[in-house]
Amino acid sequence: MTDSLSSSSLMSLASPDVTIYSVIREIIGGERVDEFSHVVLIPEVLTSFGDEQVSRAHLAMSLFLTLYADLLERVPHALDYFNRRKSNEELIFLDHGAVRTVLTTRNGDLPPGEQSLTRILVPLGYSHNHTYPLPKLRMTGRSYTHKDFPELIPQYFVSEFHPEQLENDNFEKKVILTVENSRDPLTKETIADLEYLDANGFLPRERVADFLSNIAAAFDRQHPVPLLSHYEELREHSAEMAWIATEGNAFNHATDRVSDVMALAEHERELGSPIKDTVEVSGSGNILQTAYKADIVSRPFRLDDESIVDKDVPGSFFEFITRHNDEEGKVDLAFDANNATGIFAMTRGEDESIHEEFMEADVEED
Repeated sequence: MTDSLSSSSLMSLASPDVTIYSVIREIIGGERVDEFSHVVLIPEVLTSFGDEQVSRAHLAMSLFLTLYADLLERVPHALDYFNRRKSNEELIFLDHGAVRTVLTTRNGDLPPGEQSLTRILVPLGYSHNHTYPLPKLRMTGRSYTHKDFPELIPQYFVSEFHPEQLENDNFEKKVILTVENSRDPLTKETIADLEYLDANGFLPRERVADFLSNIAAAFDRQHPVPLLSHYEELREHSAEMAWIATEGNAFNHATDRVSDVMALAEHERELGSPIKDTVEVSGSGNILQTAYKADIVSRPFRLDDESIVDKDVPGSFFEFITRHNDEEGKVDLAFDANNATGIFAMTRGEDESIHEEFMEADVEED
């Protein structure tokens, strides 16, 4: 089995002055840009200086780095890992990010389910790769891979939660009450930019900063602060939907592609990191994944009298993946439904032994 990190030869560090970093500097800050330029690998083909036209590939990588910077602000253990890599002069190869949505037409001003995000990803050059039923979680996951540089630009794993599959009218009502007043963060200018990008494959440089800032805002919670009593009922029936209630469409996790996830997991345990007890291995044997347990975060909730109370809940986390080559000698960019189910358990805020009940799921890749 061949190590897929051979593709890292097409990745490199880049000056903080290159297009990608120059366009996100105002969004994530100059200090973070400088840190990224010493730690995060980006495709060498994207290290060129920009001109008046910024390609969809540059924009796609810029968005992912913006969302990764946001995750570092929300996930202390992801930041600890980043800082250790920086101190040890080790690199991070970003593989994918995962986001969650709710498939309902009663979603306020937002399109239903994954459409709220794929309307952004498709113009950026992403296309649907595979579908992964996650029946025990009442979800469906889909991977989106970049058309221009599929092995190098991070993928997205976009999941939809299906509230009707619980067959509990009261639960479904609470889901609707949670999300039915969602706002659409995209401005008319950004929607026009997405149409232009989809048609032309690039944006004029003067539009890029506002565009990236606005589309990054789509990866956040768009519905109002949830009612605590609703959250508690959601949590009783679905930890995944409860997570969406507080975190919305934010990165559920981002992922470092490493050469040997088994060795990394053992090293992280020795360091005392909150790493999973097990490594998930795909049916093909090509995909190996593990992750930190989700960091606990404080989130606001509404009480019945509309006052606000803070409560500690599971937030996002950081993942690690090893991808071996497939039978054709190419990096295996697939995911695995059982792997995904095990990784998603990291946001349950409970002992990961609960994962065992999901492993009986008969799930196949579409």
